[in-house]
Amino acid sequence: MAKHKVSRKSTRIDMTAMCDVAFLLLSFFVMTATAKQPEPKPVDTPASTVIDKLPEEGVATITIGDKEAFFTIPRASRRGTLERVSQEKGVSFTEAEMKTFESMDGFGVPLNQLKGLLRKTPAVRNTPGVQKGIPYDSINNELAVWIKQAREAHKAIYDAQLQEGKITTEEFGKKADLGIAIKGDAKEDFMTVKRVIDILQEQKKNRFFLVTGLRNKDF
Repeated sequence: MAKHKVSRKSTRIDMTAMCDVAFLLLSFFVMTATAKQPEPKPVDTPASTVIDKLPEEGVATITIGDKEAFFTIPRASRRGTLERVSQEKGVSFTEAEMKTFESMDGFGVPLNQLKGLLRKTPAVRNTPGVQKGIPYDSINNELAVWIKQAREAHKAIYDAQLQEGKITTEEFGKKADLGIAIKGDAKEDFMTVKRVIDILQEQKKNRFFLVTGLRNKDF
């Protein structure tokens, strides 16, 4: 009696479709990812167990390290802030300087050195030691000026949207006041941080964020 011959099937699996999907996803993530911008003053924040995240927009950050203060303004408010500061202090800026300021993620120099900073390349600007911080002492409190004018510029944006009917009065009340975050180095002197908090309180800004790193709850 003849034996039945079992047909052999190929074990080869066509991976073409899966590779196509993988490369499409990889391309998507590469093109949509946002690179982390270099900071003018990197600091090691203190650790905590709080995992709440900062709002993604509408928050300015004051970075403190080595008794130096740096300020990061939301992009939408940068030009308006610089225009207001220049009017208050009588320092004019060209259109090119305005655009460069809009592209900077943060800065930390006295106002009389800002033009020189804007002429430098991004790599040079973020070189350690190039920026020495914004003055915030009782004699020359430029940090207070920047905070005040940043809040005014931020509010003006929502004032315009309210007048145009793009937002409601309720939304205006929630968004018009610029959020402030303090990002201090873990080894920074307490009195330096207190001085920055005092500046905020002098402007009746009593609610702000403190940026920390994540710490294990068991520590």
